[in-house]
Amino acid sequence: MKTKALLAIITATCFFSFAQHQNANRQYYQLKVYSFDTDEQMKRTDAFLKDAFMPALKKLDIGPIGVFKPRATDSVTPKKTYVLIPFNSLVQFGLYEDAIMDDEKFQKDGSAYLTAAHDKAPYNRIQSILMRAFVEMPIMEPSKLDGPRKDRIYELRSYEGATEDLYRKKVDMFNAGGEVKLFDRLGFNAVFYAEVLSGSRMPNLMYMTTHENQEIRDTNWKNFVDSPEWGKLKVMPKYQNTVSRNEQTFLYPTEYSDY
Repeated sequence: MKTKALLAIITATCFFSFAQHQNANRQYYQLKVYSFDTDEQMKRTDAFLKDAFMPALKKLDIGPIGVFKPRATDSVTPKKTYVLIPFNSLVQFGLYEDAIMDDEKFQKDGSAYLTAAHDKAPYNRIQSILMRAFVEMPIMEPSKLDGPRKDRIYELRSYEGATEDLYRKKVDMFNAGGEVKLFDRLGFNAVFYAEVLSGSRMPNLMYMTTHENQEIRDTNWKNFVDSPEWGKLKVMPKYQNTVSRNEQTFLYPTEYSDY
């Protein structure tokens, strides 16, 4: 029994050491999704993000920070703002809110938002999604697109799995299977690929690709679907039925977004 217990401890120690090595250089991301009832709420939150929140984060060497708005769908534009924040560790993520609340300039510049009355809230709700970068792309790469921001297509995709096992197989498809490399080869300008650690819909992975305009986005996806790499990947038995729900959101960067 002692021998078995010792072997179990050694095995567990080796596993956690390997896991720590695998995760050492992988960033964590928080995606904050603000929803609004009115345009006035959206304007107040935009001012807060631009003039108080982002400068406070940069004092802590957190960034670059992406701020995005949804594109109109069927003549309706959802009243939402998406904020993407990178962190080098879970500790940094866990401490940043307390740190900025101790910043006097943040408190002053963000006072209209921070001290809003209960019946004049600057948003309806905030959804927070915590993610960990894929092994194949451990660090965020802000898009290098330089065309007009109003024309750019930032495509945020969410892939849910029916079970944890199927979800992990889809993550493997991106990493070991070569899907990340294929997107890179075809010029998708990915910002991140990540496993969702905590969110309202689990199990789940998310990623964001960027394109100069809608036409280029459509062409890129056609090239992806028609590629020989995807033709082989999609029929592999181990990768079958790995996605139960695929949600895509088209965004564009605000003028004050870092990318």
